Parts: sequence; C-alpha cells; structure tokens
Amino acid sequence: MFDTLSDRLGSVFDKLRGRGALNEQDVRDAMREVRIALLEADVALPVVRRFIDSVTEQAVGQSVLRSVTPGQQVVKIVNDALVDMLGGEDVPGLDLNAAPPVVILMVGLQGSGKTTSTAKLAKLLKEKQGKKVLMASLDVNRPAAQEQLRVLGEQVSVATLPIIEGQQPTEIATRALQSARLQAIDVLLLDTAGRLHVDQALMDEMKAVAAIATPRETLLVVDSLTGQDAVNVAQSFAGQVDLTGVILTRMDGDARGGAALSMRHVTGKPIKFAGTGEKLDAIEPFQPSRVAGRILGMGDVVSIVEKAAAAIEQEDAERMAERMAKGQFDMNDLRQQLRQMQKMGGLGALAGMMPGMKKAKAAMQQSGMDDRVLLRMDAIIGSMTPKERTKPDLLNAKRKIRIANGSGVQVQDVNKLLKMHQEMERAMKQIKKMGGLKGLGALFGKGGLGAAMPGLPQGPGGGLPGLGGGMPSNLNDILKK
Repeated sequence: MFDTLSDRLGSVFDKLRGRGALNEQDVRDAMREVRIALLEADVALPVVRRFIDSVTEQAVGQSVLRSVTPGQQVVKIVNDALVDMLGGEDVPGLDLNAAPPVVILMVGLQGSGKTTSTAKLAKLLKEKQGKKVLMASLDVNRPAAQEQLRVLGEQVSVATLPIIEGQQPTEIATRALQSARLQAIDVLLLDTAGRLHVDQALMDEMKAVAAIATPRETLLVVDSLTGQDAVNVAQSFAGQVDLTGVILTRMDGDARGGAALSMRHVTGKPIKFAGTGEKLDAIEPFQPSRVAGRILGMGDVVSIVEKAAAAIEQEDAERMAERMAKGQFDMNDLRQQLRQMQKMGGLGALAGMMPGMKKAKAAMQQSGMDDRVLLRMDAIIGSMTPKERTKPDLLNAKRKIRIANGSGVQVQDVNKLLKMHQEMERAMKQIKKMGGLKGLGALFGKGGLGAAMPGLPQGPGGGLPGLGGGMPSNLNDILKK
C-alpha cells in the first residue's frame, strides 16, 4: 500500500543523507518534496500542513543542522512525526476489562469487510488471548449475511448464534446477550448491517442495538482502498455513534495509503487493527512505529521475529538449535526453512519488512522471482532420496539429471539450490565457531542487527533506525524461543 510513498520519500532522504552538511534551504526544499509526496498519497490537506510545519520547525533547528549526521537526524524527525500522525507510540488495544460477556459492536458500510473482520477478530481473541467467543450477525437486509458468518465461524472454530428467520436486529441482539450469559462467553461480537452509504435508518438501527447491548468497544470497519472517502465515512459515524476505534481492511492492496495516514488526525479515533489479506489469520494490531518504519524503508524486524515465533514449532526450533550448535545443516533442514518462510508470508512479505530491502524487493520483482521459487526448491528437495538429502555430497551429474527431471526444472536450478545449501552450511559452521546461539545472542546485545550487518542503515544508538535506537528489550527472549 505505501510503496509509492515509500519510494518518493526514500529518494528525498537519499539526497539528504548524501550531503555532509545541510543548510536551512536544503531542508525546506526536501520538505516541499515530502509535501508533494504526501498529497499524491491522498493524505488530507490539513494533516499534510500540520505534519510539514511540525517537521520543518524541528529540522531547521541549529542542533540538527550542525550535527555530525544531519540527514539522518532529519529522517529521525520525520519518522517520529509519522508515528505521531498514525496514532503515537501507545495505541490502546481492545478494552476487555468488564464483566463478561464483553460486547464488541462492528459497524460500517456494505462491502468494507465487516463480516470477515468479525471472524478474523474472533480467531485472534480465541487463539492469542484464550477468550471464549460468540459471534452473532444482526444483518437481516443482505441476503445470506447470517449464513456467511456461520460458515466463517465453522472455519475459525468459533461459536455463532443460531439463525432464526424473521427476527429484527434488536431481537437478535437481546437473544445473543442471553445466550452469551448462559454459555459463560467472554467476548460477544455483534456484526451489524451495512448500507451503501451513511443514512439515518442505519444510524437509528445502530443506536437501538447499542442501547440494548451496551458495547464496551464499537469498532468501525473501513476499506482503505476507498482513500479519503474512508475518512469521510469515519467522520460521519463518529458524529452519530460513540466509536472507540477503527479497523482498516485491505491494507495489502495497492491504494495510496492516504486513509491510514489521515484517519487518526481527522477522526480522533485510533486505528486498532489492520486487515492484511484474505485469509482469516490476516489481521494484526496496528502499530504506528512499525508502519512508519516500513514507509521510510527502515524495515520491521520485530514483526518478522513475531511471525517467526508464530510459524516455527517449539520442537523444530529446539532441534534446529541443536544442529546449529554442532554446525550441521542438510537438505532436510533447508526444506524446513523454506516451508517456514512460506508460512511467514513468502519472500515478498519478508523482503518488504527487512531494513534496506526495498531495492532488493524491487529487483526480485523485475527478475520475475516470486514465492513459486520456494515451491520449486521444495520440489527439487522432494525429488531426492532420503540418503541424498542427508548427504548432498553424493549428488553427481547423473543424479542431478534424475532430480531435475523428477521436479520439472533444469539441472542449473538443482546446482543453484546446492550452492545455496553450501553457503548456508558454511554459515552454520561459522555460528558454531562463534560459540553457537549464545555467541549470536551476544552479537544482538552489542548494537543489535546494525552491528551484525554493517550494510544496514544505522539508527541513533547503534541499532536500526525506527526501532528506538537498538533492538527492543524483549527481542533476545523472542529469539531464544
């Protein structure tokens, strides 16, 4: 979503970083380009004005212009201002501190992804927070809306309220509350009806449901592909209903991102969740600092580590750690790594989160390299015998031809995979020489990834930019897991 904006800002800041010293005019020229980039990204004009004024005021200060790395200082100021624009460092999560059942009311227009987001949120609450969840559809207007929620409930293994034909939304809400109390439900999610546009009948219906259910959270679901119109819809709803937060859907789309950047400032309501795909686990808490890092090409290492922690099984991780400590790495290990990469979203998703990987991602797209590469590699390893996987040195020319024919690739592709395995095996032996995972952990402790990989852009404090100088305090714990 933020690719175009990220490219424009990246070129502006590359020019600034390339200069040893900056004067006030350099900063003002750069801010003019940033203003154009934000307006082209469909950010609301008042938001752009406030953002540019704030950044320019700080960036033309003597402490910045006379610092050793003025370009980097300006980037940090822009990063902090972006985080503030997106909602600040501390975005409140869902408020579930109430006597159960805690009611969450989902509101929004038709086609914004309300019903799917309801199921995604239910899955998140059940799996991540261990809550007992019940979903109920109050949409009696759209054909098969209640049936859709029932099917989604089966897919995410979350209970849904039985459908009774002919009931009105207020009656369904009353029945849902009674059922939730009888079943000792922790969280009750109410999926309300949408409209093609904001009208009084919709607002009256929502107010009637809210009066019965007394929701703890009222979440507005808006489609980020609609751009500034999403912000206008949010304003209309905020004027009529007591909203507590916003869920932005289709954040993985190719829209210009103006809705996300304008939403907090225009409506005053925090973006609490972002829908990042069609699958029912493709929803994540909205973290302004991480989104700002991605926009400025600084990467999102913490999200990569969290995805890895969720995708990698405990037993597999322990087995891998033992083999790393011994410097061992065969084709079975490589296959396991490739499958874990697929679970974490594939090459494109990971490359987009790595610091300084923006250009690498673009190069991947130009060369036609995509997630099918992982599948082809998996097929090559699958065409090997168990003995060949454990001892790749056995592979001579004849065996390579057999494997290439079996996996539908060229012999060159088999050779590329073998070379990749050799390099990774060499890296594992290097880790063993460094003292295994303990040595690697020490490397993270001494300046974070910035010290481990000198090619990455450095932030203040020796860590990666956008991560508050150095790595988060709990990163070592996550790495151990």
